[in-house]
This record gives sequence, structure tokens and C-alpha cells, in this order.
Amino acid sequence: MKTSSRYRWFVVTVFFIFMLLHQSDRLLIGPLTEQIKADFKINDTLMGTVSTGALIIGAVLFPLWGYLYDRYVRSKLVAAASFIWGSTTILNALARTYPIFLITRSSTGIDDSSYPGLYSMISDYFEPKVRGKIYGILQLTSPIGYLIGMILALVLGGKLFFNGVEYAPEWRRPFYLTGVLGILMAIFIFFLVKEPPRGKTEPEMADIELTGKYQFNWATAWDLFKKPSLVLIFIQGFFGVFPWNAITFWFFAYLERERGYTGSSLLITMALAVIVLAAGYPLGGALGDALFQRTPRGRIIIATIGVIIGAILMGVTLNVPVENRGLFLTMLICTAIFIPFPSANVAAAIYDITLPEVRSTANAVESFIESAGAALSPMIIGIISDQMGSLRSAFLIICLSTWALCAFFFFFVAYLMPHDIKVLRDQMRLRADLEKSR
Repeated sequence: MKTSSRYRWFVVTVFFIFMLLHQSDRLLIGPLTEQIKADFKINDTLMGTVSTGALIIGAVLFPLWGYLYDRYVRSKLVAAASFIWGSTTILNALARTYPIFLITRSSTGIDDSSYPGLYSMISDYFEPKVRGKIYGILQLTSPIGYLIGMILALVLGGKLFFNGVEYAPEWRRPFYLTGVLGILMAIFIFFLVKEPPRGKTEPEMADIELTGKYQFNWATAWDLFKKPSLVLIFIQGFFGVFPWNAITFWFFAYLERERGYTGSSLLITMALAVIVLAAGYPLGGALGDALFQRTPRGRIIIATIGVIIGAILMGVTLNVPVENRGLFLTMLICTAIFIPFPSANVAAAIYDITLPEVRSTANAVESFIESAGAALSPMIIGIISDQMGSLRSAFLIICLSTWALCAFFFFFVAYLMPHDIKVLRDQMRLRADLEKSR
């Protein structure tokens, strides 16, 4: 089956919209936190438990989603994930007591671990030399979704009255909207996104009509842990998410508390930083693709450059005097460009060394490990800040130390990568020979 170039970009567009709306829905709860607390009359601890519940459920289900995607039809499972997202979000908006709200919000974590199959499908629509760019484009949805979530909260968060009576607590309306959109996306994906043959875009399979079906098996899955470069990628993933989640959870507070930003100045500063950061995803992916065509270490080299320069610039940025806001914004924007460089390159590198039928599982394992780091990061930042009396100090300690560890692991990944890529290419050549003999 030969997929037209136009159709595969149609699939990218559909997945981009799906991820953008899904990320907007996930990040809505932040801007609406105070309204939700007031409605249920709860404190920060109970509100924080809501997000923790969804995060835990999402992390636990990563391996299950990875297995299902490698075993069954991925396109239908993405549609199912979208339906679960829409349904649980609507149920969450309907909750009238805190315990029900906690349960329904935690249940929204079920679909949060559904991305491995989506990325796996993209690897079967696009050849290795351009995957980094495609993943970078898809990962734009996280920062842009953050901005859309803020806008939805502001636009739909106002009072709505009918005949002088308030229609509903204002925080529910954005969730009704994103929930309905999730169900509509499920229908769209189910009927319009086709399942590509696994491994069809590998160079060895060019112009070969695949007759064999390659699906998950436990022996192949366990072999993932025998690949040294992949194991090191998994380990660095735990540390790699620390800076991003620290920034996501605490940077607003840092700007307000320690640099004196308020109101419009705070929003403008964060919006500019997020927009520039968004550009870093496809830029990093494109650079990784370009260098990968020259050397099998290309993607990891770009990822390493990202963490090293990002760490240096973050250190400089946090040491800019409080009164020099112009220089601070300039350095913050420069830092934001490099922070996302590893993201798309790590995703593409995983698929450079894994067989098509276990790529969702490999991605799920990476995401599971990252989720553990994501859960710990905000708490550790808070502990360090309380001990040292400064969020700035906490950022410097966490960001610089974890990025240094990532660079250390990437050094060895880059050394091992050519061998593991050669192993995969040899496996695919054997598979291609088998297909030709049929």
C-alpha cells in the first residue's frame, strides 16, 4: 500500500488538531484553579490531589497503551482515546461534589498516556530522515495548547446569565466545550484516519509490497532492554523532564514573588517565552533530521547542544538583576529556543533503533519513566525553595544538575547509537529479503 504525500500530511494535520485540543483541555485546570476551589470550598492540598490523581493514572497506563497499540489497530485506539478524553471531561464538568470531581478528573488521566501509538503511526507514514521535523511540529501542541487553555479560561470563564439567573459555575463551560470537541475528534479519526502497514517507510522496505504482519510479541519487547543506547535514553528521560515541569509549575510564582511581575507584564513575558519555546520544537527536530543524514549520531548531538546551551543560558538568565527587565526577557527568550531541542530528537532516535511492531511500547516505557520524573520535579523544587528561601536557587540547582546529567547520558548514547542503528537496519534488510521471496 503506497500512501500519498497529501494523505500523510492530512493525518499529521488531524493528529495536530487532536493533540492541540487535548493539551488545551489538560492545561485548562491551571487558569481555572481558583474558581474550582471556590466552588467546592477546598484548599490547595485537595486541589493539588486532583492533578496528582490524573498524573498517576496516566503514568500507570502508559505500558498498557503501548502494548495495545503494538498489538491492535492503532488508528481505532487513538479514536477510542479521544472518545475517553471527551467523555471523562464532560463527566468532570458535571460533578457537583468534590469527591465526584476528584474521581472524574483523575479518570481524565486514562487518555493522557495515549500518544505512543500516535507517534508510532507517524513513523509508518514518514521515513526516518524527516521524522524529527514531524515530531517537532506535533510537539508544538504543548506550548500552544497552554496558551489556548489560558484564552479559553478567560473568554469562557466569565459569568453567564439567563433571565437574571446564573446558568452554571463559570469554570465548567470550557470543559463542556473541550469534552464535546474530544468526542467529535474521535468520530473524525475513527472514519478518516487509515492504519499504515508497520515498517512500510523504512528504507529497506521501499517499493516492496508488505505481505507479512508484524505485531507485538514479548520476546521482541524484552529485547528493547538489551539495547544499550535505548536504556540510556530511558534513564535520561527521568531527569530530562525535571526542568520543564519545574518551569511549568513554578515559573509564574518565581516571576511574581522574586522578580515583581504582575498583571499584564507577567502574562506578556510568559506568552513571549512560550511562543519562542514553541518554535524550538520543530527547529530542533529539523536540525536533528539534517545532521542525522550526515551522521547516525546527528539527533543526539542536537539534543546535547540543546541541554548544554539551555543550561548555560538559564544560569545567565536567572542571574540577571531584577531591575533589568529588558535583558531578562531577552535572555529568557534565548533560553526558550534551546530547551525543546531534545524532545523531538529523542522521540525520533527511539524509532531509529526499534522494530516497528514494538515502537509504541518503547515510547510508552520512555513516557512512563518521564512521568515519574514529572511527578517528583515540582515537589523537589518546592522543598529546595523552602529550605533555601528562594525559587531562583531551586531552579538553578534542579535545572543545571539535571541538564548536566542529560548531557552525560547523551554522550554515551551518541557513542552507542551507530551500532544500534546498524542492528535495526540489518533486521529490516532481512525482513525485506523475506518479503521479496514471498
